[in-house]
Amino acid sequence: MKKKPYKILLLADLKKSTSSMLKSTVSFAQMIHGEIDFFYVKKAIDVVERDNQLSAIRSINHDYTATDNKIKKLIKTASENHQININYSCTIGNVKHEISNQIKEIKPDIIVLGKKKSSPLNLVGDNITQFILKQFDGTILIADTNNVLEPHEKLSLGVLDANDTMLNTTITESLMAHTDKPIKSFKIVKKTSNLHEATNSSTIDTIDYVFEHNDNSIDTLSNYVSKNNINLLCLERSETGSKKKSKSAQKDIRYIIDKLNVSLLLTGKKNYSLQK
Repeated sequence: MKKKPYKILLLADLKKSTSSMLKSTVSFAQMIHGEIDFFYVKKAIDVVERDNQLSAIRSINHDYTATDNKIKKLIKTASENHQININYSCTIGNVKHEISNQIKEIKPDIIVLGKKKSSPLNLVGDNITQFILKQFDGTILIADTNNVLEPHEKLSLGVLDANDTMLNTTITESLMAHTDKPIKSFKIVKKTSNLHEATNSSTIDTIDYVFEHNDNSIDTLSNYVSKNNINLLCLERSETGSKKKSKSAQKDIRYIIDKLNVSLLLTGKKNYSLQK
């Protein structure tokens, strides 16, 4: 029996980075056998400038048509360049409400978000990222627009605090088939005495980097991810997995999103959407 494709919901913002974000999503979809739904929602307040009801309706209709044409052109280019079908839809309204409705309708396995720059005083400043992290139990791909996943090219894959549950899933297995070996495995442990037991015991070929958890551990991780030219880092955000697994990544996940200049694959809670 042919396996059903993963449903991937791409939440776009139609900024300059959208084409890069779409390219990474296409690359990811090709590697894991996924189908893409492109969705964009614009705040009504950004469209309606007058109190007059008739003028408001005209503004909404005009903006919707212009937005629809812009998305259609973007999707057509990506579809033709990479021979992949991409569904799309757009709407005007309350952003979080419309996203929630789209998630209920599509029932995605994976949601793709763009990586936003935030203020040093306001980590993960993009409240949509925070909203999805809280509301969605499935896998999340946070696409870094400066480190694009190129279609038909090998991944440089890294894993953070990996365990057998994370590594032995159909998504990670599919990614590994498109990955340069060995895979880079990063671990952050509480004490240097745990360095030996932190070494990856998996049968998967890895190079292990182990850091002691401190105020600079995420900066150190960021440096090593950059030195190894990692373009996709996989980490678990669930509470499942090995009892020996470090919980530091769970606590630092929002800081990791901000500090690392790399696309991040956050596994689903309880690995809900990874097992097929």
